[in-house]
Amino acid sequence: MINRLAAPLLALPRPMKRMLALGVDAMLCVLCVWLAFSFRFEQWMTPRGVQWSAVAVAVALALPLFVVFGLYRAIFRYAGTAAVMAIVRACVLFGLGYALIFSLVGVRGVPRTVGLLVPLLLFLAIAGSRMFARYWLGGLYMSALQRKQLPQVVIYGAGSAGLQLAAALAQSRDMVVRAFVDDDPQLQGNTINGLRIHSSDWLSDNAASWGITDVLLAMPSASRGRRVEILNQLLPLHLHVRMLPGLLDLANGKVQVNDLVEVDIEDLLGRDPVEPVTDLLHKHIRSHVVLVTGAGGSIGSELCRQIVQLSPSTLLLVELSEYALYAIHQELEQLAPDVRVVPLLASVCDAARLREVMRAWRPDTVYHAAAYKHVPLVEHNPGEGVRNNAMGTLTTARIAMECKVPNFVLISTDKAVRPTNIMGASKRVAEMALQGLAQQSSDTCFSMVRFGNVLGSSGSVVPLFRKQIEAGGPITLTHADITRYFMTIPEAAQLVIQAGAMARGGDVFVLDMGEPVRIIDLARRLVELSGRTVRDEDSPDGDIELQVTGLRPGEKLYEELLIGDSAMPTAHPRVMKAHEPCLPWNELWRQFETLNTALESSDVPMLKRTLTQMLPGYRPHAEVVDWVHMERHRVRDRALPHTSVVGAARAGEAEQLPSAPNQIAVAT
Repeated sequence: MINRLAAPLLALPRPMKRMLALGVDAMLCVLCVWLAFSFRFEQWMTPRGVQWSAVAVAVALALPLFVVFGLYRAIFRYAGTAAVMAIVRACVLFGLGYALIFSLVGVRGVPRTVGLLVPLLLFLAIAGSRMFARYWLGGLYMSALQRKQLPQVVIYGAGSAGLQLAAALAQSRDMVVRAFVDDDPQLQGNTINGLRIHSSDWLSDNAASWGITDVLLAMPSASRGRRVEILNQLLPLHLHVRMLPGLLDLANGKVQVNDLVEVDIEDLLGRDPVEPVTDLLHKHIRSHVVLVTGAGGSIGSELCRQIVQLSPSTLLLVELSEYALYAIHQELEQLAPDVRVVPLLASVCDAARLREVMRAWRPDTVYHAAAYKHVPLVEHNPGEGVRNNAMGTLTTARIAMECKVPNFVLISTDKAVRPTNIMGASKRVAEMALQGLAQQSSDTCFSMVRFGNVLGSSGSVVPLFRKQIEAGGPITLTHADITRYFMTIPEAAQLVIQAGAMARGGDVFVLDMGEPVRIIDLARRLVELSGRTVRDEDSPDGDIELQVTGLRPGEKLYEELLIGDSAMPTAHPRVMKAHEPCLPWNELWRQFETLNTALESSDVPMLKRTLTQMLPGYRPHAEVVDWVHMERHRVRDRALPHTSVVGAARAGEAEQLPSAPNQIAVAT
């Protein structure tokens, strides 16, 4: 009851609050005189006759003094030491005057002790009233203010997870839960712990008027398709949407506020995952020695996580980055302490190191995930991209063939299809290396798995967009019409394992990536689900601007998964098998020799010409954007006389002449 009075009192205008305080102080004066008489006569009594003069003098003397000393200028809920001192001074002066009248001079019918008791009682009453106002009104005011500033939340889902989440939020006081929303008509209209359950239509109609800022999805058992429907419904409301993790993540404990995560971007793709084929998962892993190159990368690390849960006898982690190797090794030891996991620092271009590793452990399956994959970086460092992606694959595959490794699976990319950049070209050459080796080997089954972008990988647009949104924008896009295929990292890794188990030799497997997604649409949805709006011509007052910066060297508008049109189904509904042409091994080997010569001489123009000859569909960027090549030419041009333009051109031509062929390193 008393707390309900606080809101009306706080809402009163300032003059009304002062008049109310004056009235309360007048009543306190009356009360103090009454108590003084009662204490004096040791019984409850009210003033009579001339005794009312004591009441009149108390009110007439106290209120003007309180006004003069500023007791009504202070805000009660913020009253501090200064306000207390003002009360002391006012009451001391009141006491002197009141005692002078009723104790020293005296009034017939009024005991002299009343003149001493009233000032003392009034000081206690005035000081007490101010302290009460400070701790009652001030606390409630600050609490209401803080609640108003906190995110106003609606929990979508009134099941057990939603109830636990509401209880956790009530304890944490990080958010204010205003209501539940649920699709079950039987629950709608009911109240749980003071929170009403509404339909989804109510949220659309009342989100703005209720000041709702956040929606928390507490539906861990809902299918991805159902979550997509809900998200599409919430997008126009411009609310910050977060969700609880899946049921498996909640199995070991109660729901906590920290369990809330941003909406998984895969939920916006609208595709439910396909259950794996168990036999394919275990075929090349259970009780086998498995080697993963690039084990610390985005795909490689997820492959390792899934492999250790399939009970291999030994898992070999091959990684060039010391920190990445340390991190994944520590994680896997925690994840599967019973599996032997061996961390090995090694480069896929180091034939001797790979040979000693494979001879020591004799792996049954190699998953080759080591690669440079950031398109602009590889475009500006083409030699290293080709050396690592193409020659490193050839080196690793030949050592595997030499050591009679039964299965070798290459992780490829959709950028290998009719490539326009060095990264894609190097991966297509890597595919051709395995196709060529498959013609020569009867002991090693070579296969490759090709898929598009994976969500959340290093260099992925999704983490970048989230950072840009948190920073207030802008979100940078290279082109408004650019599209990409997307898949989650766990789904891609799982399909890689299953595809490799279906290989017969030289197979090119293509993962079903679903429908391509426009990057600009992806950016818009991320902005809207963060509770912000996109700033454009239609909404000039929006929060986040989308900036188009232009395509980078080698970047494609659209990605493809097949070079030809022929793709055959396999035992897995998400995996197709492609039949794509490949050069005979002898001819391919000569091309590799020329490629290696270009690498050894750091001849980037020769490197690009060789790739063009090897890959009929390769459409490279017209200019050479290798950093070293450009700097070398800039320094040379600066050193040449300005009049010798023809000489400079001839010098450039001479530099592009092919050097003498060299043997490929792995041939030794």
